[in-house]
Amino acid sequence: MRVEEQTTADVVKRLRRAEGQIRGVIAMLESGRDCAEVVTQLAAVSRALDRAGFKVIASGLEQCMDPDADLADRKANLEQMEKLFLSLA
Repeated sequence: MRVEEQTTADVVKRLRRAEGQIRGVIAMLESGRDCAEVVTQLAAVSRALDRAGFKVIASGLEQCMDPDADLADRKANLEQMEKLFLSLA
């Protein structure tokens, strides 16, 4: 199951933002910033990564519901999406 082109663009944008946040966290650590500030930024990065993952899963779920797909394929894809969702939860 492939990720749709528009979803890929959205997810890449989110991941690039998270990449910048991670660089910011590294800079905070290297400059000796307060622990609470660092943890707050780490939580923000974690949420950004989760949102990117859920966006990919949502795209996969849409494909699972394709009425033209074989029932067995839809069921297998849905089970795969459920496992992926639980890996992020």
